[in-house]
Amino acid sequence: MDAPRLDRALKKVTKLGGEVVLIDGTLIPTQRRTGRADRRNHSGKHRRHGLHFLALTDEKGRLIRISAARPGRTHDVTAARRDHILAHLRTAGLGALADLGFRGLDNDVRDPVVVTGFTVTRSHKLTPGQKTANRVLAVGRAPVEHGIAHLKNWRVLTKLRTDPACATRLLRALLVLTNLAVSR
Repeated sequence: MDAPRLDRALKKVTKLGGEVVLIDGTLIPTQRRTGRADRRNHSGKHRRHGLHFLALTDEKGRLIRISAARPGRTHDVTAARRDHILAHLRTAGLGALADLGFRGLDNDVRDPVVVTGFTVTRSHKLTPGQKTANRVLAVGRAPVEHGIAHLKNWRVLTKLRTDPACATRLLRALLVLTNLAVSR
């Protein structure tokens, strides 16, 4: 059993009657190496070294795809653009629920594919309707957080080094094992 390609994974979700996937970015902490080459693996948001992954789950929180490893400083939108997530979702006819880290990914007002919440600024407070929409979106996105938590439970991830190719293979193998363990 192997981790599926993105287009095949989305086709499978469509075939099973799914209409929406949940997407989120996560940082897998790694042991820091010395030298300048490892500085790009430092995440300023998390204040630690790690590798960034995008995780896609179905509506129930079952992991369907893990992206390739990227440096820890990579932003969610950048990773999604490099993986051409938007084009794959449009081709499969699926929508996606995402957190505020994906704002600006899908700027198509007439036919949005990626739905994110509303943000508050100093000059723009949220209306009660926007607050309710954010709560509904948070409830809908909760399964992706659970799916990532199941993946991060593997103890082998505590000894992970910063080799992206090795980390990608390991995480995709753990994706398959996690799905087998959770489906029991």
